[in-house]
Amino acid sequence: MIISISLAILFVVLAVIFLMGKGDKLIAGYKTASEEEKQKVNIHRLRLLMAILSVITAVFCASQPFIGSEPRDHLGIGFVFFLVTLIFVILANTWAKKK
Repeated sequence: MIISISLAILFVVLAVIFLMGKGDKLIAGYKTASEEEKQKVNIHRLRLLMAILSVITAVFCASQPFIGSEPRDHLGIGFVFFLVTLIFVILANTWAKKK
């Protein structure tokens, strides 16, 4: 339980960092992108997506100790989390791009 709460706190802190306009170096792929590729990304939208996903991850981590003891319960919640993450990856590659 302590590990789950600690991870949740970490992700909330990351969300705050992204909402403050910092943490671009923490976004996978953005740090290593060339300047030309960075110009194609709306960084404000990408930061917002990362902040929201960090909060969702914090809730997921904090809720793990309270999920039932059956493996299928954890599997179901994990599958929902996977789908949400997949949606955010799609949004990061569509909505967060400059037109």
